[in-house]
Order: sequence, then structure tokens, then C-alpha cells
Amino acid sequence: MATRWVVGITGASGAIYGVTLCRQLLDAGFHLHLVVSDAGWRVLKEELGWDAARRIDALQSAFGESMQDGRLTYHPLNDIGASIASGSFRCEGMVVIPCSMGTMSAIANGASGNLLTRAADVMLKEGRPLLLVPRETPLHAIHLENMLKLSRLGVRIIPAMPAFYNGPQSLEDIVNFMAGKVMDSMGVSHNLYKRWGESND
Repeated sequence: MATRWVVGITGASGAIYGVTLCRQLLDAGFHLHLVVSDAGWRVLKEELGWDAARRIDALQSAFGESMQDGRLTYHPLNDIGASIASGSFRCEGMVVIPCSMGTMSAIANGASGNLLTRAADVMLKEGRPLLLVPRETPLHAIHLENMLKLSRLGVRIIPAMPAFYNGPQSLEDIVNFMAGKVMDSMGVSHNLYKRWGESND
């Protein structure tokens, strides 16, 4: 059975980060279970032009064969009885990318009001990796306190802060850098960016 990860996309700006990570993981042979918040769908529409009114069609257009052959499983946000809502569901962990401050607050306070936050709560209670990619600026004290609280619980906080030491030449390079940093934290090999000290050859 292919290695499985849960991926959540929420309503923070930067939907392209989540889409790019999904594509990279699917290309690497992983099986993904995807949950998108309602605000996440709004951002996918506004930033990437997805048809949020035809969600399955939009996913099939974006991920093609991965939807058809079962490597990407989409779960509606309110399907609280989905497989990923249970601790008995076996997976490697979960990534929320991008992660809105509202979703982060819910996770930090154990508020499992939908499938996405419930799946994150499952990761915490089962001791599985949970990675959050917040995308917000500026940050106020509540945001920072929630991040600290989650970090102390073992959650990996990976802010969407692209670097420039690798000499990005395009928006794609910047997006790939962030996807690569997330994959580093997942323990997944990739060649999405040049690492510090690597040769230009």
C-alpha cells in the first residue's frame, strides 16, 4: 500500500503552495487524502481561477489521473464520518498548507468543528506528524501564542517565508522552495531548490 498523507488547504492566501505540494507528492508516489475548507475553495477560485461551484471537476482538472486511479481521495469538509476522522486510519501524518490563523486557532484549542480540524486533532492525539504552513502578516500576539502552543505539542510550524539565497528566477521557483521545505520536514526527497552550499553545476 502506498504511503498516505492527509493534506488540508484553508483560506489563507497562497493556495498555490498546497496545490504544488499535492502535485509533488503525487508524482513521488504518495496517496493523498485532501480536505479543503470553504474559505480555501474561495482562495482557489480567486488566486488560481478554479471553479469552486464544480469542485470535483476542478480537482480532476488539476490532478487528472490521480483522482481517477484513487491516489488522491477528496473528502468534503463536513464529512465528519470520513476515514481520516478516526485514529484507526493509518497514515504518515498531515500537512495544512496554507494554514489560516482561524484554522490554526481551532487546532491549538482542540476545536474539531469540521473534518479538517478533526483530522488535525487526530494527528495530535495519535502522536503523528502535523505540519502547519501559516501565511499571514503581520502577526499579533494571539497568532504567536497559538504557534508557540502548537510547537510545544510537537507540531512543526513552517511559515510561508521564501528564501532568496537559491537565486529564484520566477514565481514558480519561490513556490517550489516552500513546497521543498515542507517536503524536507516530511522526510520526502526532492530536487525543488538548490540547497545552500550546493554547486551551480
